[in-house]
Amino acid sequence: MAQVLEFKLPDLGEGLTEAEIVRWLVEVGDVVAIDQPVVEVETAKAMVEVPCPYGGVVTARFGEEGSELPVGAPLLTVAVGATDVSSASPEPSADEEPSAGSGSGSGNVLVGYGTGAPAARRRRIRPTGVGAAAPVAAAPAPVAAVDPAPVRPAPVAVAVGEVNGRQGPVAVVSPLVRRLARQHEIDLRQLTGSGPDGLILRADVDSAIRRAGETGSVTEAEARTASEPVVAETSTVQVGAAAPATAERIPLRGVRGAVADKLSRSRSEIPDATCWVDADATELMAARAAMNAASGPSGGPKVSVLALLARICTAALARYPELNSTVDTAAREIVRLPGVHLGFAAQTERGLVVPVVRDAHTRNAESIGAEIARLTELARTGKLSPAQLTGGTFTLNNYGVFGVDGSTPIINHPEAAMLGVGRIMPKPWVHQGELAVRQVVQLSLTFDHRVCDGGTAGGFLRYVADCVEQPAVLLRTL
Repeated sequence: MAQVLEFKLPDLGEGLTEAEIVRWLVEVGDVVAIDQPVVEVETAKAMVEVPCPYGGVVTARFGEEGSELPVGAPLLTVAVGATDVSSASPEPSADEEPSAGSGSGSGNVLVGYGTGAPAARRRRIRPTGVGAAAPVAAAPAPVAAVDPAPVRPAPVAVAVGEVNGRQGPVAVVSPLVRRLARQHEIDLRQLTGSGPDGLILRADVDSAIRRAGETGSVTEAEARTASEPVVAETSTVQVGAAAPATAERIPLRGVRGAVADKLSRSRSEIPDATCWVDADATELMAARAAMNAASGPSGGPKVSVLALLARICTAALARYPELNSTVDTAAREIVRLPGVHLGFAAQTERGLVVPVVRDAHTRNAESIGAEIARLTELARTGKLSPAQLTGGTFTLNNYGVFGVDGSTPIINHPEAAMLGVGRIMPKPWVHQGELAVRQVVQLSLTFDHRVCDGGTAGGFLRYVADCVEQPAVLLRTL
């Protein structure tokens, strides 16, 4: 007789208390191995694949894709000992996915983004009834029946059988598509995806929204509004005038909720001030072009402007360590940090995130650039771990990519400062006593006035501007 074990949503670290189910990686009846990822969840910081500490047969799943679960809530149940996969089939057949072994538990601590074990391969076992698994077709060893008693009687979502005429879970990968469907109360189970293997795309949801508007369907929110008492309006409504549009309500959760909380806390706790300066970046752009030309066609990755600015920041922080600090409000102490963990703002489909380049003060421009490129790619694909999004000591924000010249950045709490960089563009500039067209950039520094005064902040910003205008200044610190 198999033992049914319940696997709960683990502590994902960094103070996170809930997560949204993005995509199930296993179905009821699948054989899973110890530490095999079973579900992809989205937290306020990152997309995370959660590994299961048990090996056996999945008997139930809890939570629909798109729903939120608190830490400690049941994720799935696994029948341990229901089948011995390692002995069921010595070699996988051509039409069968290689399976993974079973066991009682990994013993690993499931905090953060998993245990780091390689992804296991799996084989599907079709259930023949509630809480029971059928024997594997080509396996010499029969599969034992699973005792249904420990299993919760009503799992939220079990992707077995037909769901509104469709087999299995809803074929949606993008969190944006699910969010758009929730906002417009579109039932994804009723849609037929136009993507590969029936994948539901944003275009499919947009079409469903248009169809709903044409048919004049009434949402539950509109029905509730219609049942509420009508408040008299003082304005006159003309005959035949269109009904006023209903305001759209977007929940502040996930990445957007985390950003809102952090920015609100920054504004309420940090007495910030901003100073800015225009700088002639012509020589910096020329130096970058010379660096990349010297590397040749196959000399490795190109050095980006952001990487050069990041290297300038680390040199400036070495001169002005006050800005690489934080404030312990409880102890009323300024804590100067020994190393520079440089965050950089990155805009993604999930919202604004700030990946962190660890130990940036020990890296040169090429190394910083390579790490920025790696973290940016992870951010775009939603694969950044919570550890890669926390622990920054100073943030660099290149808002010039949006085509704007200047801004007053909000400090990334609990840091003490943020450097903002506008677009670099040709402008008239007095160069060597004559008017010329030069590549000009605006730099702005927002700083915590508790850690330093304007003289220190101005000195930091002036040093950064000097390095931008005369990159040779950096040679003193290289």
